Amino acid sequence: MAESVLAAVRTAPETTEFREFDMPDVPDDGALLKVEVAGICGTDVKFYSKPPITDPVIMGHENIGYIAKAGKSFQKRRGLKEGDLVFAEHYVGCMNCEHCHRGEYRLCMATDWRKNPEGIRFGYTSANRAPHLWGGFAQYMYLPWNAILHKVPDGLSPELAGVVTPMANGIQWALFDCGVGYNSRVLVQGPGQQGLSQVVACRQAGAALIIVTGTNKDVKRLDVALKLGADYVINVETEDPVERIREITSGEGVDVALDCTAGAGTAPILLGIEALKRKGGSLLVQQEVGEFPNFPLAKLCNKYATVKCARGHNYESCELALQQLNSDRFDLDLITTHRFGLKDTHDAIKAVGGSGDVIHVSMMPWQ
Repeated sequence: MAESVLAAVRTAPETTEFREFDMPDVPDDGALLKVEVAGICGTDVKFYSKPPITDPVIMGHENIGYIAKAGKSFQKRRGLKEGDLVFAEHYVGCMNCEHCHRGEYRLCMATDWRKNPEGIRFGYTSANRAPHLWGGFAQYMYLPWNAILHKVPDGLSPELAGVVTPMANGIQWALFDCGVGYNSRVLVQGPGQQGLSQVVACRQAGAALIIVTGTNKDVKRLDVALKLGADYVINVETEDPVERIREITSGEGVDVALDCTAGAGTAPILLGIEALKRKGGSLLVQQEVGEFPNFPLAKLCNKYATVKCARGHNYESCELALQQLNSDRFDLDLITTHRFGLKDTHDAIKAVGGSGDVIHVSMMPWQ
């Protein structure tokens, strides 16, 4: 095994430097992951442009790889061996709190890097912190004893497994959080990797109607949405989405509205509220909205709507996502549109935030 590890390090806004780190010692309860694929999503685009911390960071939080080296205790406790292909969640839980015991690592204080400076999360943690390899934009990644791992099913390629994070979010947000199921009517706003994963999850769950909205930039993505199971697509720049949804649903509205627009402001939330059925629907929102001084609370209450906030995924949704990706029901290769090598990290991140031709980017550190 090499004595050093090459990594792409974010050192400033939209700035990547390539650095070599010493190959870390692996303790009896730890392991080393040889990264095969690090997926890139909209969060990477946002944090590359506006880093949440000033320290250097090895980004990459959607990581698939092989166990290259593992201590005996690690292998025994985790039921894994060297050579196994695994998905490493970006959460690193405390393993003691009620949330960790339920598999809800996303709610553990140890994973909340915004409020807990000692917390570790892959793709977010300072590279100054030993043993430094805390992100997937590198040849290897360090796995502490409390890393959350899932064995990748036999037959599932590392590249397609790299879509597990958005797919798990689709299952978590639509099915678990908002209760989409048999005969549900759903509005998915935004046909990126998150939105398309919602389409797959909703169709798998038996939704009767799936409507997907996008913009002029999303023409190709909207076509993919139809191929993955959407019933209707709406370009909000050429059609009135409220009127079109009323027409499609005969004025009844949808049961669930899912905002997957990744920072498009307040418009998707307002559309989601308008699109909900008269009483009892669910609205999923993301945190990028910020201030919302004229929020239509009265209309939301009048509709007796439930608001859910998107916050990652739990253990079960990841397991189900891997099973979904390993099935042949949907042509999920339509989502994995682009590959980049480690040397092209900057271009890979910018690609996700650029052309509408790009859906999910696979960073391949060994290419």
